Amino acid sequence: MVKTALDNFAAPPCAQLLGWHLLDARPEQGWIRIGFEGKPEFCNPAGFVQGGMLSAMLDDTMGPAVLVMSEGRLYTGTISMTVNFLAPARPGPIVGEASVTQLGKTIAFVEGRLTAEDGTLLATATACERLLEAARVVR
Repeated sequence: MVKTALDNFAAPPCAQLLGWHLLDARPEQGWIRIGFEGKPEFCNPAGFVQGGMLSAMLDDTMGPAVLVMSEGRLYTGTISMTVNFLAPARPGPIVGEASVTQLGKTIAFVEGRLTAEDGTLLATATACERLLEAARVVR
């Protein structure tokens, strides 16, 4: 496993709820892969993982991409996020990938995607992230 700035951060309760775990990262490229667990408790009445939970997974993939690219110096607050739901997500493993497309002085632009275990593309997202000094905001 690649060593990243995430090694120095405790996973917050929301990440634990989502089953968040680092699968791979290329910090110099601003790329990250995160594993999630689409739990039955996350499902809507049709039996698919509810879109809000998928959005949370995307958000919890894109922000860490910036954190690892900045070697832990920059934390993000999401300004805006656009999500496209492409296929229903069944309960089970879900993989998130994100890439930082532009890292400025105060704002970052990030793209993300979620796939099912069989490779089905479930959702994509783009986000505009406010950059904050991690040392000042992370407890």
